[in-house]
Amino acid sequence: MSKSKIFWTDMRCAIGESLLTKLKKLIIKAGIGEIDFNNKYTAIKIHFGEPGNMAFLRPAWARVVVDYVKSRGGMPFLTDCNTLYVGRRNQALNHMEAAFENGYTPFSTGCHNIIADGLKGTDDVEVPVQGGVYCKTALIGRAIMDADIVLSLSHFKGHENASFGGAIKNIGMGAGSRAGKMIMHNEGKPHVISNACTGCKVCSKYCAHGAINYGADKKAQIDHAKCAGCGRCMGVCNYNAIENWTGGSFDILNAKMAEYTKAVLDGRPNFHISVINQVSPYCDCHGESDAPIIPDIGIFAGFDPVALDKACLDAVNAAPAIKSSVLGERNAKFDDHFRNVHPDTNGISQITHGVKIGLGNSDYELIKI
Repeated sequence: MSKSKIFWTDMRCAIGESLLTKLKKLIIKAGIGEIDFNNKYTAIKIHFGEPGNMAFLRPAWARVVVDYVKSRGGMPFLTDCNTLYVGRRNQALNHMEAAFENGYTPFSTGCHNIIADGLKGTDDVEVPVQGGVYCKTALIGRAIMDADIVLSLSHFKGHENASFGGAIKNIGMGAGSRAGKMIMHNEGKPHVISNACTGCKVCSKYCAHGAINYGADKKAQIDHAKCAGCGRCMGVCNYNAIENWTGGSFDILNAKMAEYTKAVLDGRPNFHISVINQVSPYCDCHGESDAPIIPDIGIFAGFDPVALDKACLDAVNAAPAIKSSVLGERNAKFDDHFRNVHPDTNGISQITHGVKIGLGNSDYELIKI
């Protein structure tokens, strides 16, 4: 298999040039014009950001992609599916309000937002996963499957379960309906390290499934019969008192995300963009964002989501840690910055499984614009 071409540009801007003009130049050089957009519904998969988070991609990035699609006669819409956990995006009305609050309105982006799995997260389509190992079918938000073309615009950042979130997570986890997200998460159930738990009860506030209660010792306990395995409790615990039952379960989660990504993309034109800036240690699903763990790097684009994620991961790992960040405070045990932040995770399993099922190629040629 020949190397996939991934194009990138840094964050430096000369006088009279902006990052937005650089983004447009990049996607054109990367070949987005090879796609026939004329009269085609074009789903632009994006994360609108949880209100309170300040690391999510700003609407101006999306406007560049929307305007380009429109200039080619396409009919674009921004889209995401509802979340499993407690927050502002777990049903469509709240989700839309959260998007508007973060600036994603038709006036700022030039197109409409569509919550792909409907009002309650139940409007999905069962889609075959060609070559799937863990999932033979995937439950994908209907509006995404109704589209003729899929583009992804991702903020590349850390994640407490997947290790990192890029194109694969944006599409695979993001396009899964609420039932689809349950399927992807259900291999791994977290447990409480009692001697580290302070009984602060923050984790229970973020559990959408009522799975966390407290014993006579005031320590948290997780009822695995109710637990969906979403890992939200792990992300909000300030005391590292909750961990995954087995590291292998995170690998299965990553593999399922790759399989869901394949279900979304098979048989349709697709193109992918990732922005490596404000690289927070946690997902943009959090209602807060910690300090960036590395300096801003640039914008990456290409047709291969696996190669794109691998190129972004390599770029992050080649960057220096910011000393004042959580990464800078940790003793480095791995060559992977995200694993040093989340030691129980191994994001490379997204890449290896994506290659295994034919989603893409981990070998890439990096071309600077």
